Amino acid sequence: MGLFTFLAKRFIAGETKEQAFNAVRKLNKLGMRTTLDILGENVTSLEMARNLADSYIDLIDSVEREKVTANVSLKLTQMGLDVSDDYCYENVSRIIEAARAHGNFVRIDMEGSKYTERTLRLVYRWAEKYDNVGTVIQAMLRRSEADIVELNGRGIKVRLCKGAYKEPAVVAIQRKEDVNANYIKLMKLLLDSGVFHSIATHDNAMITATREYALLKGIPKTNYEFQMLYGINRSGQVELAGEGYGLLIYIPFGTHWFPYYYRRLRERKENVLFIAKHLFRD
Repeated sequence: MGLFTFLAKRFIAGETKEQAFNAVRKLNKLGMRTTLDILGENVTSLEMARNLADSYIDLIDSVEREKVTANVSLKLTQMGLDVSDDYCYENVSRIIEAARAHGNFVRIDMEGSKYTERTLRLVYRWAEKYDNVGTVIQAMLRRSEADIVELNGRGIKVRLCKGAYKEPAVVAIQRKEDVNANYIKLMKLLLDSGVFHSIATHDNAMITATREYALLKGIPKTNYEFQMLYGINRSGQVELAGEGYGLLIYIPFGTHWFPYYYRRLRERKENVLFIAKHLFRD
């Protein structure tokens, strides 16, 4: 078994929708919600972008049919953003409308910093029309505090993460301890807003800081959730869910797992260390 196949078996739910749903059912039984991500990015064919949107719509219909607890997460470069913002808007609108028809939710993932402004502008457009769309903010980016203030003002749900892309110092905080400090600052802004936000982290220090701040401010567990990646710190996931915290697991699946992991591992040594740290943990 090659290294990437080994990685895929641990951190990717499978190549098919059926394999992904098997993972969803197991996590649902443990009291965890899930979000499904069909792997792929930087699509430059409008036909392929349209087909991927159709796959997401089928996925949403299947979630309803199978009665599992899952929503979807997607990247805009899957949906034609590299070709046209307007095409991307219309293509993703089909997915959001399909999700709304079933009372479901769509998370717009955040990619590299060159896409941040365009992504947020599209999210704002969708949020003016739909109430079942949210996005992601990366604590490593210097602009993120201002973006969270704007998102809170618009009542848009945010997933807060640290960020996994290699970014220049002019746009991103470089030192780990400074990223952590900004993460905690942004977490507090999110929890204080009254909007249901998601704190995405595997860092025990960030989890503890969130729990302590919520307790200090009297913010109930039902007002926010934690999010973690599939296959990462599985024992910690069970522990958090068992303590009554909302927990959503991000489940990637599909045939494009090799370029996904190769790009991430090549881009930042921190990603290699993160994967290595969790590879053999429960």
